[in-house]
Amino acid sequence: MTSTTMTVRLDDQLKSRLDKLAEFTHRSRSFLAAEAISEYLKTQEWQINEIKKGIKEANAGQLVDHRNIVKQWEKKRANSMDKRR
Repeated sequence: MTSTTMTVRLDDQLKSRLDKLAEFTHRSRSFLAAEAISEYLKTQEWQINEIKKGIKEANAGQLVDHRNIVKQWEKKRANSMDKRR
C-alpha cells in the first residue's frame, strides 16, 4: 500500500501526549496518528452505515413500538434485580 504525507495541527498538550506514547510504545508519531485516524474512520463509517440502515428500515415501516421496548427493558431490569437478591 502506498502512503502520502499530510500535515496536522495539534495543540501542545496533544502533541506532548503523542510524543510520550510514541516513546513508550517504540512507534513513530506518524504511525500512531495513522492508526488513530484509521480507527476513528472505522467508527464513523460504521455509525453512518447503521444510521442509513435504520432510516431505510424506518422508511419501510420496520419499526418497534416504544411501549414494547419499555416493557422489555422493565422486565429485563426486574429479572436482574431478582438475581441480586
